[in-house]
Amino acid sequence: MSLNKAVMLLKIIFILTAATSIQGKVYHPSYIDEASTFASSSEYDYIVIGGGTAGCPLAATLSQKYKVLLLERGGSPYGNPNVTQMQNFHISLMDTSPDSPSQPFVSTDGVINARARVLGGGTCINAGFYSRASPSFVKSVGWQEDFVNDSYRWIERQIVHCPNLAPWQAAVRDGLLMAGVSPFNGYTYDHVYGTKVGGTIFDKSGYRSTAADLLSAANHTNLRVLLRATVLKIRFDQSGSRPKAVGVLFKDENGNHHLASLNVGEGKSQVIISAGAIGSPQLLMLSGIGPKSHLKAKKVPVVLHNKFVGKGMADNPLNSIFIPTKKQVKQSLIQIVGITKYGSYIEASSGFSQSSKSISYHHGIMSAEAGQLATIPPKERSFEAISSYIEKKVKKKIPIEAFRGGFILSKIAGPNSKGHLKLIDTNIDNNPEVTFNYFSDPFDLHRCVKGIETIAKMVHTSHLLNLTNDDDYSMKMLLNISVDANINFIPKHFNDTSSLEQFCKDTVITIWHYHGGCQVGKVVDSDYKLLGVDGAMVVDGSTFLKSPGTNPQATVLMMGRYVGVKILRERLGSEAGV
Repeated sequence: MSLNKAVMLLKIIFILTAATSIQGKVYHPSYIDEASTFASSSEYDYIVIGGGTAGCPLAATLSQKYKVLLLERGGSPYGNPNVTQMQNFHISLMDTSPDSPSQPFVSTDGVINARARVLGGGTCINAGFYSRASPSFVKSVGWQEDFVNDSYRWIERQIVHCPNLAPWQAAVRDGLLMAGVSPFNGYTYDHVYGTKVGGTIFDKSGYRSTAADLLSAANHTNLRVLLRATVLKIRFDQSGSRPKAVGVLFKDENGNHHLASLNVGEGKSQVIISAGAIGSPQLLMLSGIGPKSHLKAKKVPVVLHNKFVGKGMADNPLNSIFIPTKKQVKQSLIQIVGITKYGSYIEASSGFSQSSKSISYHHGIMSAEAGQLATIPPKERSFEAISSYIEKKVKKKIPIEAFRGGFILSKIAGPNSKGHLKLIDTNIDNNPEVTFNYFSDPFDLHRCVKGIETIAKMVHTSHLLNLTNDDDYSMKMLLNISVDANINFIPKHFNDTSSLEQFCKDTVITIWHYHGGCQVGKVVDSDYKLLGVDGAMVVDGSTFLKSPGTNPQATVLMMGRYVGVKILRERLGSEAGV
């Protein structure tokens, strides 16, 4: 079965199971419109490009005092069960249609990844885990600690919940402690060594809150949100000594072009790019800011030469071990994390959302399809190659036990390995070329090995063996599946460093924590203002040198609020009222 046919099958099943929740017109709050409704006569104090994890809290905050236009290239999360329901988590990641909330891309490393394409951004398609950055990260960035904590709390009051701990998560928690990842720190948002329960943006019924929900806290008389508004480029006035952003050119859902202009009267209005680690450097280049030789080769008029745009791209590499169980385990996404002192984080997921084997197959091992199940070398991976491989060589040979169980994940914190981003063409709808250079730094590979060794210890603890009901059941089943289906469920030799290193390289996948491309000190200053031009900022994960915390969404959400309040206080002082 081809990938397109598989996606179509899932869509049919989705329509049959979710039709009652999407009957009639999709609900939009009054401040949200389609891009085609835009009237170009209006001017704005702030134009925010990207209604994602940072863009939504940023726009909501700025609207308290100023007129804001928020442009989102995707659609609405409301009324889409693939976004709002935890049980459908993997479906949106598989959907490759033009109106999907995620846009897949394959890095030159051969790792399949996804970009958000929906109001709410990555908070609409991720696994929901919420955990703050470490104090050392906050200090290294230069943020004010008390101000940071206030901004975190603003987010947490609105969209963060305490999880109902699933049995698999409880077993992983206890397995981590027995494997030496201690102490147990209970339920906390804080980044502390040991094992903890983190927050989640899923409520107890499995309904997802997103960054889009933060827009409800905006001053709606000052806020305009446009869906399916794809920004083509930032417009600059180049008549002065420095280029100055004056507005943006965007297209609507019908392909018609519109100009949105800044109110330049006070000279403090800004175009703020919050398009993510892929979208922000791509948009800067298409607007004429980037390496001069690269822009000229793509026939993009140069506004400002900056050789660092698109540089410093990194992604936290992920490797995982699947543990089959004799009985079905309850579905869970990320709830527990083990924060080790050697620089790896251990997390877990489990179970399936549907009783149908076809749905369980795609839901339960979606991540593994891109990594562990594929003996295809990373450089040869593609959607088509993996789909064909699974259909011909894997799916028919995997026993039902492979659909019962959970994953234990190990990821590298702040990899030293770095890559780059380049334009393939000048079509904003197309993904650029992205290289992450996973494990090119030997220390990253060392940390991966340590993480897999920790998982090996966990697998043999009584807490996980209780779920398999047999001391050697997990290992035997993993080995049997590997032999029968010719797949990489586990390393061939847990005690052999070279074997573990090869396992890390062969099975590397993503956990969607890519960052860089518009880094502080190289593309923007410490206040996130674009270097060399006036009237433009970048506020998102593209500015990070390292991904914050165990999972970045909490800090990117906080960042949007933090920068918004900082702007208001700098402009209004005590009158800011925030």
